[in-house]
Amino acid sequence: MAKIVCSLPTGGGAGKKGKSSESLSAGPRERLAILRRYRRVAMVGLSPNPLRPSHFVAIYLSNRGYKIVPVNPVATEILGQRCFPSLRAIGGPVDVVDIFRDAIHVPGIVDEAIEIGAKVVWMQFGVVHEAAARKAQDAGLEVVMDKCMKVEHARFDGGLTAMGLRSDVISAGTWGGPDGKRGLQ
Repeated sequence: MAKIVCSLPTGGGAGKKGKSSESLSAGPRERLAILRRYRRVAMVGLSPNPLRPSHFVAIYLSNRGYKIVPVNPVATEILGQRCFPSLRAIGGPVDVVDIFRDAIHVPGIVDEAIEIGAKVVWMQFGVVHEAAARKAQDAGLEVVMDKCMKVEHARFDGGLTAMGLRSDVISAGTWGGPDGKRGLQ
């Protein structure tokens, strides 16, 4: 059975009778395996606005070899890629369905993900829907809730720092002014 990965406690009926939320949650190894195994990511709710988190995540993942498939019913193209109004409209295989929509929309997205044969449903920070997660899991999909693909990739790639990313320009070792004093000046 597929695992559910969630950073939030899942009490209140999230698990099957007799199982604790800990027994339903996969650890970092499973997230790493997902990131290594699957490369085609349909980003539901990807915004054409470069100031939105979904846009930044898409650029990050694309620059690391993932094939991003934008899904947004009000856009025709995002990041130079054709944008689809729904998962069903993609017409090709999808490995991961990365959800940047409010939790209220998750059940319908999960239904489409199951229908198109996706392997993983990944709900971004703040997106948690336990019933939809259980449905996806019961259909054989792996589920990640309340985690960011970019952050998880950076964590495993060594690119997560106190500033949130590794730029190879600014680091704890290079802070300081011309006089050699360390720390923010």
